[in-house]
Amino acid sequence: MKNHRLIDERSLAFDRLVAEKLRRDPTLVEKARSNISRWLQTTDRRAAADLLEWQRLLDQPLPDLLALLESADEHATRLRQSSPFCGILSPAERLAIIREFYARESVAA
Repeated sequence: MKNHRLIDERSLAFDRLVAEKLRRDPTLVEKARSNISRWLQTTDRRAAADLLEWQRLLDQPLPDLLALLESADEHATRLRQSSPFCGILSPAERLAIIREFYARESVAA
């Protein structure tokens, strides 16, 4: 997948599915907090800034976090590059989205 627009759209699709799962089970935010804590122990200063921003965002009310996850604006797109939500989606959920975007890329080529 070389088209940056499609990469951003795929990342947005992942986050929209994460948002759906968080609506059903808000305790999943703890997984993201745990990921951030672990990553902050080994990351460089530049990446730490985004992780610290995520840490603050995870402390916001859930509706605000969900709005960010579902947003296509520049701020949300930038933050998706360091998303702490790995481990929330199952391999099957991730694969379904990857296949969808692979098919879209093939059609566009």
